[in-house]
Amino acid sequence: MAKIKTALISVYDKDKLKSILRVFQEYKIKIISSGGTYKKIKELGYQCIDLSEFTNYPELLDGRVKTLHPKIHAGILSKGNNIKHNREMVKLGFQKIDLIIVNFYPFEQIIKRTNNFKKIIENIDIGGPTLVRASAKNHERVTVINSKNDYEDLVSELKKNNGSTSLKFRRDMAEKAFLNTAFYDSAISNYFTKLSKNYFPEKKIISGEKIDDLRYGENPHQRAAIYSYSGNILDIAQLSGKKLSFNNFNDMYSALSISSLLPKNTGTVIVKHSNPCGVSAVKNKLESFNLAFKCDPVSAFGGIVSCNFKINEKIATQINKTFFEIIIARGFDSKAMKILKRKKNLRLIDSRNFKANGVLDVKSNFNNFLLQTLDLDPSLSKDYKVVSKIKPSKDTLRNLIFAFNVCRFVKSNAIVLSKNFSTVGIGSGQPSRIDSCELSIDKMNKIENIEKFSKTRHSELCAASDAFFPFVDNLEKLSLAGVTAIIQPSGSIRDKEIIKFANKLGLVLVFSKKRYFKH
Repeated sequence: MAKIKTALISVYDKDKLKSILRVFQEYKIKIISSGGTYKKIKELGYQCIDLSEFTNYPELLDGRVKTLHPKIHAGILSKGNNIKHNREMVKLGFQKIDLIIVNFYPFEQIIKRTNNFKKIIENIDIGGPTLVRASAKNHERVTVINSKNDYEDLVSELKKNNGSTSLKFRRDMAEKAFLNTAFYDSAISNYFTKLSKNYFPEKKIISGEKIDDLRYGENPHQRAAIYSYSGNILDIAQLSGKKLSFNNFNDMYSALSISSLLPKNTGTVIVKHSNPCGVSAVKNKLESFNLAFKCDPVSAFGGIVSCNFKINEKIATQINKTFFEIIIARGFDSKAMKILKRKKNLRLIDSRNFKANGVLDVKSNFNNFLLQTLDLDPSLSKDYKVVSKIKPSKDTLRNLIFAFNVCRFVKSNAIVLSKNFSTVGIGSGQPSRIDSCELSIDKMNKIENIEKFSKTRHSELCAASDAFFPFVDNLEKLSLAGVTAIIQPSGSIRDKEIIKFANKLGLVLVFSKKRYFKH
């Protein structure tokens, strides 16, 4: 056990201070503090020694130098049973400090609120992390508290041990302290690399703050948790249903990524195992869901639905006819909520605050991780070229772009067939592109009354490929299935041959300027 006789408190967040001060008074623990913390402790009616009085040295440089003093750090770093250390401390007239309570300047909050560089720099804490690291290093004797969330545990520990702390408690707090300082420094370093757009520096720190434990990982025998980068909170809200798993989050963000590219208040996406199995972007919201579901109702079973609009009673009634794991929407009206909550395990997710943003995509492989910039292009916009003799109509081009934006999120190799701004066949994850073509056609041929996808004035069957066609056989197969317009990235040594063959078949052929593999 380590008896607490002297504590140094220096906190930016002064919430919950009173709860520990009462206990300090009970066990006659001497308190050292400075600045705003000193004033707060005095306001609360407790005795406190001013830091400058303790060190016999004033604060310097507008408060930049306060705790960076030998008397402070010797008091923290001196070993308990080291004769040499004890002699030096006595000779210099230094006192040991047993407890450090520190939280940091809110750097992460500041960079979210302002772009003022000078203000941001001034909110990089120096003294705080130095105190915490020193205390954590010497946890054999010194207790460090780096979060107000640990005040309750500290109080309990002191009461249990009559004003002392156990080695286990000190070690647990030291572990938290080193995690906190590492996280804090990572936020600062990542701010600077983001500022310079140096996404791939010589050393890369990826840090996260735990949001929640998940039900399980990819399989029930695997553990999992979800973390946020740099303290960002989840931008979705779970309204009901059981706890989410690793797979649930993968599927949700796949669905939300597609939904964000569809015209507002039109889009329905159904995802299974992070692959879309049906997508529609028609104005009638009920029809949007029905067409997305109709694309592949077998695969949709047990999947998740994402609508970029508010779900009403009619849509909820239709959704409830099938087993889904999760329903995502930009809100639910009261009648829809009542209907969907009849299935107590069904997760309902409000995505009104969701924004598809970020910079980097991380994939871990054993002892290494791969890092790349995220693919968050909003749409093709003008990033394409019509290369066939036959030119597409505006609606055909819109349908091609719709299909291609869906294709971007289908596991490669990928082919998407669309009609009436709705998918009618999706071929995903095949080693060869011709297999993906055949799979998408096979899926389409299973749809009953495919003509119903032609309710609007636009009824052409379009196809999108996530990468170039290496041979003309892909075009031939799609053409025989009724496809009249195709979009694909260029880049094949046979591009000229592909264009020539498309013209021979009387196809519209559009080259996107980007490839969109997804593995």
